Amino acid sequence: MAPGTFLFEAWQARASLLSGLGVTMLSSALSIVIATVCGLAMGVALAYGWWWLRLLARLYVDLMRGIPLLVLILFTYYGLALFGINVPAFWAGVIALGAFATAHVAENFRGAVQSVPAGQMEAAKAIGLTFGKRLSYVILPQAVRRMLPPWVNTALEIVKGTTLLSIIGVVELLLSAQQAMARNYMIIDFYLLTAALYVAINFTLAQLGASLERRFSYLRY
Repeated sequence: MAPGTFLFEAWQARASLLSGLGVTMLSSALSIVIATVCGLAMGVALAYGWWWLRLLARLYVDLMRGIPLLVLILFTYYGLALFGINVPAFWAGVIALGAFATAHVAENFRGAVQSVPAGQMEAAKAIGLTFGKRLSYVILPQAVRRMLPPWVNTALEIVKGTTLLSIIGVVELLLSAQQAMARNYMIIDFYLLTAALYVAINFTLAQLGASLERRFSYLRY
């Protein structure tokens, strides 16, 4: 590899690029887990909770879906500091991404659950199943396949949303590539490399979602 070529510069920047890629993947994974767990719980509250619980969940979902992600990231990092809550930049980004995506997962899960015919819940209740068992054994298995496509879409948006974490100083993939560009001025080459890495991550997530859809395809009725 001759000095001054793209391969040479990419090799020179490999450590920072791999570090940025790791930050992107870790922040995405943590945010997806948070959004999935909290979103499922909030989706149940939206569909089956007491009126006051449904009201609180609805207020949260509408609020989070109405706030731009960038504003939420800035508030989590800078706004909480005004109240004496100092959150490291990485975790502020993860919390903001997770909180934002939770609202979308909750709404998707609510729609999936309520699309299951009411007779399914009534039949499960008639044979004496508790609410938890009705949800776990009857409703949830049928709702999973319906919510998988929008869940995958939310996961992909989270990955792309990690690019905004550079605003609060998190050196993720895009920022690490920009730092490399500032040294070698190979703007197009490094942007294409960065885009290819994002496509690879999102393609893997999309294939995972397709695999899960095939796994639950037998639940059609």
